[in-house]
Amino acid sequence: MPRSLRHWWVMSDSPSPRPGELTFVAPRRAKPPRHLADLTSAERRAAVAELGEKPFRADQLSRHYFSRLVDDPAEMTDLPEALRDRLVGQLLPTMLTPVREMTCDRGMTQKMVWKAFDGVLFESVLMRYPERVTMCVSSQAGCGMNCPFCATGQAGLTRNLSTAEIVEQVMAGARAMARGKIAGGPGRVSNIVFMGMGEPLANFRAVLGAVRRITDPAPDGLGISQRSVTVSTVGLVPAIEKLAAENMSVRLAVSLHAPDDELRDTLVPINNRWKVREVLDSAWDYAKRSGRRVSIEYALIKDINDQAWRADLLGKLLKGHLVHVNLIPLNPTPGSKWTASRPEDERAFVRGLEAHGVAVTVRDTRGREIDGACGQLAAASKA
Repeated sequence: MPRSLRHWWVMSDSPSPRPGELTFVAPRRAKPPRHLADLTSAERRAAVAELGEKPFRADQLSRHYFSRLVDDPAEMTDLPEALRDRLVGQLLPTMLTPVREMTCDRGMTQKMVWKAFDGVLFESVLMRYPERVTMCVSSQAGCGMNCPFCATGQAGLTRNLSTAEIVEQVMAGARAMARGKIAGGPGRVSNIVFMGMGEPLANFRAVLGAVRRITDPAPDGLGISQRSVTVSTVGLVPAIEKLAAENMSVRLAVSLHAPDDELRDTLVPINNRWKVREVLDSAWDYAKRSGRRVSIEYALIKDINDQAWRADLLGKLLKGHLVHVNLIPLNPTPGSKWTASRPEDERAFVRGLEAHGVAVTVRDTRGREIDGACGQLAAASKA
């Protein structure tokens, strides 16, 4: 395993790790403030009780936050003013401060650069389509996976985000939609993809908590269907197995990018630890347990991974499984020596997969002009 990765695979994020278990951890830093979104419904009621207030006040706060999308305490008129200030101060602290907003696609795509309590920067992207509104959220500030074609990976890892820091990205998008601040008029966020900055399964507990808050029925959560949530990974096999054990119906997306270990060892360095077949076997198990087809993410890179024989090999690996391939024309990043495949090679790659009966689409390049497309998020190096 490359030294840049080996440094972090040293201990488990679970309270009682199994002997020899390797799990990704971020550098030790000051913790973000506690927020209502970090807590389950029962934990919120207990937190309010600890403050000497009636537990039902937690339900009122949850309703304001998740159902009414309130971010101004003055609008919480069912709470006495003195009590309101105290509860908001303790359970609804400001988590994210907007640093920069960029739009493209006639205002239908919006990228936000956020600053956390400690000055750490990260990004989220809202994409409005005719039939859905998708929020692409970050799970870490930076990323420790070191994939050489990804701007986030090249920036390195700063720290994991808390559950509330992840959820607040979604809530900010939900408020913007509800208030008509995105081109197209008022609406709602319908889909969440954990494809922003970071490796989601390397921050397993916070991401799982965020998924719960996003999908719990209102007023405990935002009430988005689990089937409308996608969690991506470069292939952390033990974490995929842990996610499968949660018995949820979120979609798993595997960033594969090469069907052969020789190339994938270079493009996705964690492949030095878990090889292609191990990753795919864990993905097939997830599909079987969840009933959801797995998305295979594959960035097409000119003359690197777009050869016809690699399309054939990928088709053979995926044939007969509950799977869909998203081909991603490589998005430009500063200093990269690589570029997107030629259109004719892209079309040939699609045909090669279809010849094996594998469902495949080519992803659009939403947000490319504002460095908001796949592989382009690198707030820490730009602000």
